Amino acid sequence: MISERGKNLPQSPIRKLIPYADEAKARGIKVYHLNIGQPDIKTPDFIFEPIRHFEQDVLSYGPSQGIPLLRKAMADYLVEDYSLDIAPEEVFITTGGSEAVLFLMHATLNPQDEILIPEPFYANYNSIAAIVGANIVPIPTSADTGFHLPPGEEIESLVSEKTKAILICSPNNPTGTVLSEKEIKMMVDIAVNNNLWIFSDEVYREFVFDGKECSSILKFDYAGDRIVIIDSVSKRFSSCGARIGFIVTKNKELYNTILKYGQARLCPPTIEQYGAASGFKHRSEFLPDMIKEYEHRRDVVYEEIETMDGVFTLKPEGAFYTVIRLPVEDSEKFVKWMLTDFDVDEKTTMLAPAGGFYGTPGRGKDEARLAYVLKEDDLRDSLNILKEGLYAFNNKG
Repeated sequence: MISERGKNLPQSPIRKLIPYADEAKARGIKVYHLNIGQPDIKTPDFIFEPIRHFEQDVLSYGPSQGIPLLRKAMADYLVEDYSLDIAPEEVFITTGGSEAVLFLMHATLNPQDEILIPEPFYANYNSIAAIVGANIVPIPTSADTGFHLPPGEEIESLVSEKTKAILICSPNNPTGTVLSEKEIKMMVDIAVNNNLWIFSDEVYREFVFDGKECSSILKFDYAGDRIVIIDSVSKRFSSCGARIGFIVTKNKELYNTILKYGQARLCPPTIEQYGAASGFKHRSEFLPDMIKEYEHRRDVVYEEIETMDGVFTLKPEGAFYTVIRLPVEDSEKFVKWMLTDFDVDEKTTMLAPAGGFYGTPGRGKDEARLAYVLKEDDLRDSLNILKEGLYAFNNKG
């Protein structure tokens, strides 16, 4: 018998239509995957070198909180690049950023507790909250304002006696929104005023365009030890398969609680931690050019979307996503149709329906997330196919 928890766990909106893409490929159709944040940028050699030359005779268990080399590398990076007062013993290594979210929610939320999250939000937050038994209370945002936050009083009105935490993500997945320092401070102040945890998913910290800067929540040190950040090497070093993430907190009680969860899963992947440590050491050799490439791809996507009748988005400010409003009633039906019934020269395009990125039922039904993770020629081709597909879908008999 399957548990009720298992039956009710939501499917990933990013991956649930993959079987239709697989069927299309089996028919000989090339599928441009704009549905998933899997970069095509080559993983730098300095990630692979320590892995290729791993010389221990036995691949043994490592420390549950991660190897000291990587914890120091992460702390040094935050000190050197962001002038933050972080020590290695305040860094906890997780098996990817999603495990960091899982451990944090388990460590701070009881069943039926509430956590405030601006919507649309990273779909795994929904799944992890369901695993923990906590409830997400969405903070509504809109494409019309670039998914920036509503006024503080609107957010504060959502706080109840069950609210225990706030989670923000900037630069944002799925919207590409970069919260201003004023917005982040507003969220920190709400947390302080209401005695809440404040978690910040900063996986895309460097992915900021147009000369803007991204503020880490850790700079608001007046909030004390209620602040926690979530991070990962997946996108920063184009190494999603390494499964190396981070929790950074000055709260010793929280850290020790997370350590118990870490001990229950034994340890994060050992060899990949050496690759990640090398990544931080050589970050200046890779990150600037990568960010410049993503900014160019952002410009390509925005330029192409501007030519599509009935499609709307504001120019993304960071990360490598945008949520677009489509001239369809149901984006999931449209995305599925593109995979089952439409191609141009035996090629088609796959997006991620946006409904699964919302916590409010019915929201995002006419929207989709687009990840601009392909090189320019493939982006232009895939978006031209999307344009033709929208026309055909809305004019079929």
